[in-house]
Amino acid sequence: MSPGPAPKHPSARRRSNNPKAGFTTLPADGRSGPIPAWPLKPSPRMVAALEQARDRVASAQVELESAEDGRTRGRLRQTIDKASLIVATLELQLEQSRDDEVALWGELWTMPQAVVWEQSHAEREVAQYVRWKIAGEQGDLDAAKEARMLSDRLGLNPLALTRLRLEIAHAEDAETKAEARKRPPRPPSDEDDPRRGLYAV
Repeated sequence: MSPGPAPKHPSARRRSNNPKAGFTTLPADGRSGPIPAWPLKPSPRMVAALEQARDRVASAQVELESAEDGRTRGRLRQTIDKASLIVATLELQLEQSRDDEVALWGELWTMPQAVVWEQSHAEREVAQYVRWKIAGEQGDLDAAKEARMLSDRLGLNPLALTRLRLEIAHAEDAETKAEARKRPPRPPSDEDDPRRGLYAV
């Protein structure tokens, strides 16, 4: 009868039974350091729509100056009013989107997960999530779906963190370690003297 495999060392058994083995622990207080520059230009689709609306206004104004028929002039004024409203709406949307994107971008880069993003140079992927997220919050359902998928890849929910084998350190543990580092070393006392337990014979 051949001998079986050698028994594993207890420490190896403990590692194999640890469900958190192989996980990367992220700092509870988040990533520190400067926020990366926002890498994306304004939405090309919105910029194109804005330029188209501006061209429509300009073209109708030229026609209005040369129009002699009252009905034609009235129609052109309506066209100008509608196109001007579209221009104002798109300008406001672009401004608000830019502000919201930059605000969310800055918030994300202070999260614990941002430590991993920085190490893997995922700035543009995070920026794409920000763009989809803001567009989704403005009512774009397709953008909201894209944002949900990207949030999984970036570890922005507890289940995604587990799949990526990431965990966030408990805040109380981090605070305890920080306090321990700040605390000055305790001066030695007589009780610490190893000779205290000795006696002459």
